[in-house]
Amino acid sequence: MFDIGLPEVVIILVVVAIFFFGGKRISEFARSLGRFTGEFKKGKAEMEQELGTLKGKKDDKKQG
Repeated sequence: MFDIGLPEVVIILVVVAIFFFGGKRISEFARSLGRFTGEFKKGKAEMEQELGTLKGKKDDKKQG
């Protein structure tokens, strides 16, 4: 009957969220989501760096 795709669903959810929470709450949520994303990326980079360091030590033991 209706052909609703993902973009339409996202738009509907955003409009409902604005009506339900209000514009101020949405901006606070978006700000905190941005902070979370930044912290997550930083943590991921630190983990990848640590794993690279551990892998390098493991490779050194194999050669030695």
